[in-house]
Amino acid sequence: MSEEILTLPGRDGQERSVRLSNPDKPVWPATDDEPAITKRELAAYVVAVGEPLLRTIADRPVTLQRFRGGVTGEEFYSKNPPKGAPEWVRTVMCTYPSGRRHPQLVVDEIATAVWAVQMSTVTFHPWPVRTEDTDHVDELRIDLDPQPGTGFDEARAAAHALRELMLDLDLTPWVKTSGHRGLHVYSRVRPTHEFLDARHAAIGICRELERRLPDLVTTAWWKEERGARIFLDYNQMNRDRTITSAYSPRPLPGAPASMPLRWEELDAASPRDFTVRTVPGLLAERGDAWAGMDAAVGDLVAAHALWKADVDRGLPELNFPPDHPKMPGEPPRVAPSRKNAANWSEDGTRRSPRRP
Repeated sequence: MSEEILTLPGRDGQERSVRLSNPDKPVWPATDDEPAITKRELAAYVVAVGEPLLRTIADRPVTLQRFRGGVTGEEFYSKNPPKGAPEWVRTVMCTYPSGRRHPQLVVDEIATAVWAVQMSTVTFHPWPVRTEDTDHVDELRIDLDPQPGTGFDEARAAAHALRELMLDLDLTPWVKTSGHRGLHVYSRVRPTHEFLDARHAAIGICRELERRLPDLVTTAWWKEERGARIFLDYNQMNRDRTITSAYSPRPLPGAPASMPLRWEELDAASPRDFTVRTVPGLLAERGDAWAGMDAAVGDLVAAHALWKADVDRGLPELNFPPDHPKMPGEPPRVAPSRKNAANWSEDGTRRSPRRP
């Protein structure tokens, strides 16, 4: 088996040696139009985008999306650091929705990112917290997810409207492609709110946008209720729920990458423009659209006030992801079309079956 040894920068100016085994192994298979993208190419991509990539994932717990045999092979997620991690790889202890705790990888140098590629990583999924305090959110994230009958054009219109709303709430919004059909809108915030309160702030924003644009966006958790609208995924703000990082490749045909954009670039942008093969050149030409994010820190007070106002008006809690514990006030975890009203109480709990 062939291998290469890469010498890469580490923290504090130290150099790291990273072994890249089988560098000619395809990660994305060849197509009629393009040759295969190899492990060597993916590692070179990570090095080329290393500085802005680290601005988005460094000093954060990171989940690795890995593949055996390339992106067409077996997919799995690493929350525990992969075995055999070099001694210079950093970790941080995290608490999960179940209450259990274990360390997660921290990718705060290019060498760690390339070592993750060696470990079959394609996509990096950072938490919205810093390692100093993994319980308080420092980054608001809203995923604009096109539903059947909608696409990137509708997501773009929703993103512009979301930007105006966030500016009204003293939040500085930043946009990127998801690497697929949608868009992600972020804002740096002061780490004053824990996950549940940050999620409620996101719901407050999403419900307000839904009131303004009811035919374009929806907060409906159940797919059967969304219609041809953009789903505003508020649940990305839950503990242990993560979004593809900026500059991360996606395991999709064409090797797309999640690309930060300036707002004035959004109207002319197409997700197909941003791939493992095109992003390094675009970055060198245009610079990092998110370079100023760390200097634009807002807070979630006004957004959380929207949530509290909705609660005062009688609006209920919204559904949590199925891997989270059932939460107080949460609606029934059953699709409306499958819900038998006789089996559920008004507070959303299942009635015990009647015995004969």
